[in-house]
Amino acid sequence: MSIVSSVTALEQIHQMPLREKFLVLEAIWDDISREEENLEVPQWHKDILDERERMVADGKAQFIDWEVAKKQIKEATE
Repeated sequence: MSIVSSVTALEQIHQMPLREKFLVLEAIWDDISREEENLEVPQWHKDILDERERMVADGKAQFIDWEVAKKQIKEATE
């Protein structure tokens, strides 16, 4: 895909209603997930997930309410 056609596609996406954007997003995600075995997960990410799994298994994991988590994420990224 050329730069020009990529820009045109992005402009078309910007003009789409939100519902259609979600349908496109879902289609893209479905396409990506079919190739999951080709995705390389960085070692640092695997390490974090392994540590979290150990904490859950050891009963040391702490969980918070999803609404609280979203608030913390929003505050941390602003």
